[in-house]
Amino acid sequence: MSTGFFHIPIPKNEPVLSYAPGTKERAALKKAIEEARNTKLDIPMYIGGEEVRSGKTKNIAPPHDHKHILGHFHEGDKGHVEQAIQAALNAKELWANLSWENRASIFLKAADLLAGPYRYKMNAATMLGQSKNAFQAEIDSACELIDFLRFNVYFMGQIYSEQPESSAGIWNRMEYRPLEGFLFALTPFNFTAIGGNLPTSMAMMGNTVVWKPANTQVYSASVFMQILREAGLPDGVINLVYVSGPNAGDVIFNHRDFAGIQFTGSTGVFQGMWKTIGANIAKYKSYPRIVGETGGKDFVVAHKSADPKVVATALSRGAFEFQGQKCSAASRAYIPSNLWENVKAQLVADLKSFKMGGTEDFGNFINAVIDEKAFDSIAGYIDKARQNSMNEIIAGGKYDKSKGYFIEPTIILTKDPSSITMCEEIFGPVLTIYVYHEENFEQTLELVDQTSPYALTGSIIAKDRYAVEMATRKLVNAAGNFYINDKPTGAVVGQQPFGGARGSGTNDKAGAKANLMRWVSMRTIKETFVSPTDYRYPFLEKE
Repeated sequence: MSTGFFHIPIPKNEPVLSYAPGTKERAALKKAIEEARNTKLDIPMYIGGEEVRSGKTKNIAPPHDHKHILGHFHEGDKGHVEQAIQAALNAKELWANLSWENRASIFLKAADLLAGPYRYKMNAATMLGQSKNAFQAEIDSACELIDFLRFNVYFMGQIYSEQPESSAGIWNRMEYRPLEGFLFALTPFNFTAIGGNLPTSMAMMGNTVVWKPANTQVYSASVFMQILREAGLPDGVINLVYVSGPNAGDVIFNHRDFAGIQFTGSTGVFQGMWKTIGANIAKYKSYPRIVGETGGKDFVVAHKSADPKVVATALSRGAFEFQGQKCSAASRAYIPSNLWENVKAQLVADLKSFKMGGTEDFGNFINAVIDEKAFDSIAGYIDKARQNSMNEIIAGGKYDKSKGYFIEPTIILTKDPSSITMCEEIFGPVLTIYVYHEENFEQTLELVDQTSPYALTGSIIAKDRYAVEMATRKLVNAAGNFYINDKPTGAVVGQQPFGGARGSGTNDKAGAKANLMRWVSMRTIKETFVSPTDYRYPFLEKE
């Protein structure tokens, strides 16, 4: 066979299309949305390359128009999980032995398919299935997922090229083997890109995967599986199943060949899985790799030197884009007393200018929250805040689920920095603000650090460089992604690897080489060219 040291194309971040009036992409996306709304979906599971239909179906509807049925997907059970595991194990040897450049080619082709012929279909699926506006869908389901595929392939090549030094007469080599067994990808509703990245980042390193997306992300997940199949992904490498969390866990976490999980979701679920894995540790062939990105209670701290317009814009965007359903969304803010009136005026004006409605109308900045369960939870937090005399709702606070799961962007001004909405993750369009005395900046930083068990994202907004340095130092463990003079959202693959610690996860940084290293097991090989033939060393000889 032909061989060579292959250089992967240097990746560049996918350009974000504007979808401005009169552009080709706007017309193409509107056409894709119309076609999707008029198509009745019948979405199967994908196990071992087969389309599997259980006959037990669940409807798919836009969160902003829940009476319009887009179609249905086929729900699986424990038996389907067992089939998916077996399919992954059956595919493992051929996939692991496939030359790495051929694995790389599949995912690079998938990126180009997504950038080209599938772009509008994927964006339309995300807009309708997850209620993201055109811009939020573009930066997520198109650009970020494309970037994950291209940059991860590049990182894979870097990993394989890293080799140890060799001394005279010896050749040292390092192999990066896939893990022994199958891997489990458990993905959330809020980012199509996360849904695509978790299983592919594991698979490109030679592993085979069982992938369970959230039910509310099945539509876009199925489109991505179509892309992977068209790109040439072999049967059984990634197996897509739609099952309940308990059914998946009961089978997977009791299987001898379970080798690892990559998860994005709630802290409580992650801790429960970790506990189960720990209890079953003696069952496994190897110690499973456990990677998770979980909850957040992300902050914005403004210093008295900050520009009020910068602060207000960071909050308007950071708290309310995609209805606050980003792991990184700003949900608590600390504003100095000297800036508050100016910040408040712009914030309230911004919220009054927001249009809310379905994603089909490109003029809507705010859309629906994901489902009724989320709606009820978020509305409950607003009601509790309204009942607390320490709080004042200064904007929003209304909600209605008659047509879609709509919650007004809501700002709560609190006199209690330890109130529920300052401390607990809400995962919705609710921002709580605490106004501190402008001279108490350092004490406020300590408050920020101690208030939440999470440590995902946060930002400092200040013109004073001493203040920036102090915040960066004092909040060193409070956020895995820390922003200076910007909102705490919008991490870009290859630029800001994403993840947090404390209650926010294992900080294994999606979109970085470090994450891919979690999905390999290294083998060191030492070859000696002229081998010793006598056990005796020179020091043993007589004087």
